[in-house]
Amino acid sequence: MGKVGVAAKSAYAGLRRVFFNLSLFQFLTFVRRGVFYTFMINYLYKLMGTVTSTAALGTLNMFASGLGQNLLWGKISDRHRLRARLIISGETIAAFAYIAVFLTHRLFIDVGDSFAAGLTIIFGLSVLEFFWSMSDVGWAALLTDVTTQEIRGKVVGILNFIASLGRMVGIFFAGYLYSEGEGFRNGTIFFIVTILLFVGAAVMAMVSRREKTKTASSAFVEKREKIENKLHYGENERTYKWFLASLIIIVLGMASINQIFLLFLELPEGLGAQDQEMSFILAAWTVGGMIASLTSGSLADKVGREKAIVLGLFLAIFTPITYGFARNVPVMALVYGLNGVAFWVVQTVGFALAGDLIPEHTRGRLLGRYNTVMALSWGPAGLFVGGPFADFQVNVLGMPKNVAYVNAFYLSSIIVALGTALFIAKIVFKSKTAQY
Repeated sequence: MGKVGVAAKSAYAGLRRVFFNLSLFQFLTFVRRGVFYTFMINYLYKLMGTVTSTAALGTLNMFASGLGQNLLWGKISDRHRLRARLIISGETIAAFAYIAVFLTHRLFIDVGDSFAAGLTIIFGLSVLEFFWSMSDVGWAALLTDVTTQEIRGKVVGILNFIASLGRMVGIFFAGYLYSEGEGFRNGTIFFIVTILLFVGAAVMAMVSRREKTKTASSAFVEKREKIENKLHYGENERTYKWFLASLIIIVLGMASINQIFLLFLELPEGLGAQDQEMSFILAAWTVGGMIASLTSGSLADKVGREKAIVLGLFLAIFTPITYGFARNVPVMALVYGLNGVAFWVVQTVGFALAGDLIPEHTRGRLLGRYNTVMALSWGPAGLFVGGPFADFQVNVLGMPKNVAYVNAFYLSSIIVALGTALFIAKIVFKSKTAQY
């Protein structure tokens, strides 16, 4: 076997090891998110008492993350080619910060100030997010670096499938750990999350050792993509801006009811679900996402990113309308599972489309913008759209909570439909025109 053959074989072996580490990190990340965030909204509602205030957690997190990624970490990632090291630093900082947030929030609970305890979680995790967002930039840029346009959809889909599997595992344990808020009050959930963060940082340390290694084949692919992106940069930049604009509307619509849906599930006049039943419904969303992640990436590679995204968007419009008609747990699980399909189609194929449009030398900065848009689902949509809309109906108009929540579901569908219309007009139709 010649030197080139040996080098190629070694390169592929190294690439497989990198993907294994990326897959393991993705799994651990979403186990952590499932454990921590599944019932966090419910816990904050118990502490603070309003839908709008609970949405402040994701809102401030999103703003802090957006600032960090767009003002600092994206530029550092592009300038110094740092990917895995940013992830390691972000995960390590987060591990120590979670312990500090728990101890401070526990002090306020012990003195009987539940509202201040809730604020501690919201502001503590928001300050952390500015630094933790370096991990988001590093992950997005690293994943785009190690894939090509031909396989990007498939690889992202597989990793998102693994993410969904990890989230389902996390949700399963969260159903037992939450225990009406005791899992947060006694610190069990915080400590488990901290351990997972340290393990994730260790996994990425192995990736960091290979981060600067380049092979002849990978260098050729990178050079080719640079040339192609340079030729189409102006057109891609305009398309990318319209893509982000439509995605902002879509994500706001889809995420505006995230907190409301959780409250609707446990509301006696809503679904009246118990903790384990809620976990089952949320797990169904994850199963739907697993199926979508595993299939949508490959489908998008074959039929085109735009067509695959539109299919997901139609589901995203349809599913919220049906929430109010689901009167038992199995039916709600089925409907919410379809919503999981919708979200993960948009998430998987949307990331692949962003990776296709963004040139290599600006990946950190422009993927930071994409991450910021997707982070709208963390809370801003609930704080500025869903939360106030529900609270206004209940507190000002005197409507029952279940009616107000169902109306919010309808509003969600309308907003997503508007974003879908913009996406079709500016991305799908334009793409078809460019082919002729």
